[in-house]
Amino acid sequence: MTGFGSEAQTMSLVAFIAVTTVTLLLCVMTGPDREDLDEFYTGYRSLTPMQSGLAIAGDYISAASVLGTIGVISLVGQDGLVLALSTALSLVLLMFLLAEPLRNAGRFTMGDVLTRRTPSPAVRITACIVTLLALFPLLIFQLAGAGDLLAFVLGMDSPGFKTVSIVLLGLLMIIYAAIGGMKGTAFIQIVKTVVLLAAAVAIASLILNRFDFSIPSLLDAAAAGSGLGDAYLAPGLQFGGDGLDMISAQLTVVLGAACLPHITMRMFSSRSAPAVRRSMSWAVSTVVVMAVLSAVIGFGAAAIVGHQQITAGDPQGKISILLVSQAIMGTEVSTFETLLFTAMATAIFLTLLASVAGITLACANTLAHDLITHGLRRKQALRDSTEMTVARATAAAVGLAAILLAAASRHVNLQAMVTLSFCLGASAVAPALVYSLFWRRYNRTGLLSTLIGGTLSVVILITGTTLVSGSPQAIFPDDDFTWFPYTTTGLVSIPAGFLAGWLGTVAGRNSARARQQQEYAYEAVEASILADAARPPRQ
Repeated sequence: MTGFGSEAQTMSLVAFIAVTTVTLLLCVMTGPDREDLDEFYTGYRSLTPMQSGLAIAGDYISAASVLGTIGVISLVGQDGLVLALSTALSLVLLMFLLAEPLRNAGRFTMGDVLTRRTPSPAVRITACIVTLLALFPLLIFQLAGAGDLLAFVLGMDSPGFKTVSIVLLGLLMIIYAAIGGMKGTAFIQIVKTVVLLAAAVAIASLILNRFDFSIPSLLDAAAAGSGLGDAYLAPGLQFGGDGLDMISAQLTVVLGAACLPHITMRMFSSRSAPAVRRSMSWAVSTVVVMAVLSAVIGFGAAAIVGHQQITAGDPQGKISILLVSQAIMGTEVSTFETLLFTAMATAIFLTLLASVAGITLACANTLAHDLITHGLRRKQALRDSTEMTVARATAAAVGLAAILLAAASRHVNLQAMVTLSFCLGASAVAPALVYSLFWRRYNRTGLLSTLIGGTLSVVILITGTTLVSGSPQAIFPDDDFTWFPYTTTGLVSIPAGFLAGWLGTVAGRNSARARQQQEYAYEAVEASILADAARPPRQ
């Protein structure tokens, strides 16, 4: 229970209803008003750099990352701080390496980027499958946790309420994705980012005020509250001192977080190359600020709430941000403090809504554009109005499937789902994008080898981790069939993805003439991809 009275719970419920009403209205007002693919997929690239940057940051600061990162910091200290900084570093990497080429090479989806040089139905279909495999587990994880979170805030612990919460949140995300399109979901992300930052600043300020704005005092209290002493502020606690496991996790986060398809699709909505640079500046700044605030809130939770109460509420600490929001206000709660708690709860609720809507839109787009329009229909393309109808229908299909699976798996620990998504982003998507954008000799065989090889390596290796079996946090905690020594697959699967792409490219070069044609094909688009110069008209 939250420890707040009926007034706070009533205010939270009213706030949730108000947020839902406003965001639905915002979707209707900003969504496409005609059957136009460019408007649905990119919003006519009408967002300003600041709006686009806040939307990118909103997609990046998902409910899983906010709740998970703060929870890890509160439980294991420095390792959680490194995780927060790694997520920010991931976006910096995207900004300097991939943002502009992605914007220049893509149109609507990741499949457009990958087929710019190697047009093929097989590439489209494979890109769609990899996108779904990378995003759908993350969608299920966030939906499944929504019921527990809302039950904690509103003081309703019945299983029926949790299931109803999952269903309602899922229906809302379908409406946001199907009606709002890119622009509608972008504005929801903007509102979510502003509200979340404002609430996080307020809570972090109250925590620092408790310790007279002394960081050393906060860290000492956090180490004492964690029950771990000096080990809490030392590296390696989360991984049992295994340095290679820690390196594997950091590689996975740095390469995987920013390359997930629902993040990269935001690049296509920027007006120009200079605009995407400014957008990424806003996004990176926002994410860095949120990482710092997450660190303060996480350490504050350890210091004020304590390890025992955090794990009693959730073994992984996902409700640490709400526990410390409650604890920092004390037993005699004023109207202002009740409003502040309500604002934080509403920010988390809005984060859940915006995160799942963005992921649903990315899944729907790749199904409609890559699989159905260009993958399966090879001879006769769909009309724009038909493709938009298909995109909205696939949004509903993805959402309904996610609702059913999330409701069915609500009692299971799904942390492996998040890890699977990040590992696929790092091991399959990242190598394919880097090779496609920067390697002249890269060909169709190499591209398919990268996507398939990277995906298979992740799927096979993750079955042997302690996230699947052999630990209390596993999907199957009562069984033990672990055989892989690390909690993430990145240390092995990332090199495997790059190696598969290289081997496939070498094996796929059948003749000198074929190699020359491949290099000519890249040179024809190189200037437009890397410098946005002399861009050929889109097909």
